[in-house]
Parts: sequence; structure tokens; C-alpha cells
Amino acid sequence: MRHSYVERLPVPALGDLVSAVFVQRVGPGGAGFPHRSVPNGSTELTCRVGAAPVVLGPCTDPVTRVLAPGTTVVGLRLRPGAAPAVLGLPASEVAGRELDADAVWGRAATQMLGELVAAAPSAQQALAVLQAHVLGRRTDADPLVAHAVRHLMPGRAGGVAELTSVLRVSARNLRRRCLAAVGMPPKTLHRLLRFQGVLAAAQHAIAQGRAPAEGGVARLAADAGYADQSHLERECRRLTGTSVRAFLLETAEQCACGHDHAASYTALLTDAPLLDARLLPDARR
Repeated sequence: MRHSYVERLPVPALGDLVSAVFVQRVGPGGAGFPHRSVPNGSTELTCRVGAAPVVLGPCTDPVTRVLAPGTTVVGLRLRPGAAPAVLGLPASEVAGRELDADAVWGRAATQMLGELVAAAPSAQQALAVLQAHVLGRRTDADPLVAHAVRHLMPGRAGGVAELTSVLRVSARNLRRRCLAAVGMPPKTLHRLLRFQGVLAAAQHAIAQGRAPAEGGVARLAADAGYADQSHLERECRRLTGTSVRAFLLETAEQCACGHDHAASYTALLTDAPLLDARLLPDARR
């Protein structure tokens, strides 16, 4: 197998901050594997076994990284808005950036983490090391932003326009807190999450042995909340650099050769619970 990518749910104690943990492998021999990351509003902590951990900040443009043959990477994907609770600094400071984790946690701690990951006898145990490190550093995420993110997830009615009244917060305050916690304003996050709904639906269909858009691209666009097929096409080119059909074909090819995204797409396709305003005592501050 040339390339595999397998996601799993995090340990329960990190479930509120981490959406998935993953192991990515590139087989030895041959050329490097170009891995394209689609913007999703998340920050990732990754560690190539044998190297230092890296923080990948949330981005709004597609990023392609070439993984060398024989590479194994373990990592975790933070939920949008969870970065400050793990990194200890605003998400706006890492947005659009790839930086060594020692810039966040210091050289000694990061070096020790990299050594522990490298010494782990299996990828799963390396993931356990990574999660234990994050668990030891975690604080609580901004509850208002956490509720805003849930409201903007795929499958939810409404959007950014009604957030200020639902959350009882001013548009200015909501934007400020989203920039600090997510690294982008709420409208941008909503766009990214809507496209993640398209990707989740495609991955779910592929996992069931169906075509990623068996009802047609227009139906896929409508189900995801786009105005029409052209709207989805524009967003796909903006977020992936290619057309919808080309992107879905590439997704099908990759998922058929060792990709398992069930941990991500299951959560995205499950309706979020209703917001509870009683959980937002500080929303006006």
C-alpha cells in the first residue's frame, strides 16, 4: 500500500477539544506522496516519527505537503475554537502558519515529546503519547465560541446572521472571540464547515461502496446548503484548487486505497444538539 490514512476518536477526556486522531503512512520506495489538506477551520498537532512535533494552524487555502517514502505521521485535529485551550495562545497567532511546536511549548518540552513518540513501539502508542501530552496541558475552550461552532456545523438550519441573537452577543464581540479562538471570523468558518459537509457526505458514500455524488453534483450542492451547483463549484475551486468532479474522483481513489475518515464524517453528518442559552452566562462580556 502506497499510502494510508486512518482516523479514530480521541480519548474521552479530550473529546471536547479534539475531533480526531490519525495515523498516516507512506510506503517505502517510489516517489513522495502529495497530501492535500482542505481548509476545515481546525488546528492540527502532528509528529513525523523521528522528528519534532509541528503545529499546523487553521488555513483558508488548500495546502499540499509532500511526504517522503517510509514516513509515518501521528497527529490530532483540534476542534475549531479549541486551539487556545491546548496551545496557550490565540489561534490568530498560528492561523495560516506551520511552525515547530517548540515555538509554542519551548524546546525542552517539545524535544522530549518528539523522543517519546519516536520511542513508542507502535503508532497507536505514539498517538497515546501525543494525547497524554495534550491532556496534561489542556484548559477550557471559550464556551461561546464552542456553541457558535456547533451552530455553524453542516446540517444545522440558519447561519451566521442569526448567531448574535441566538448567543446574545454583539457582532463585534462574536468576531473578536472567533478570531482569538478559531483564527478566522465566523462567516469564513461557516464557509469551510459547509464544504466539510460535502466532503463528509462523499466519504460516507464511498465507505458504503457508493459513488460520492450518486444523485448528481446538483443534489450534493443542495443537500449541503449551497445556492446551486455553480455555487458549490466556485467554493470547491477556492478551497481545493480543482473542480468538484475532479476533487470527488481524487477522494474516491484515495479512500479506496487505505483511507478511513469515519471518525470525522460521522460527527459532521450527525446533527448537533440544540443550543442551550443557560450555558452562556458570560455571553455579553
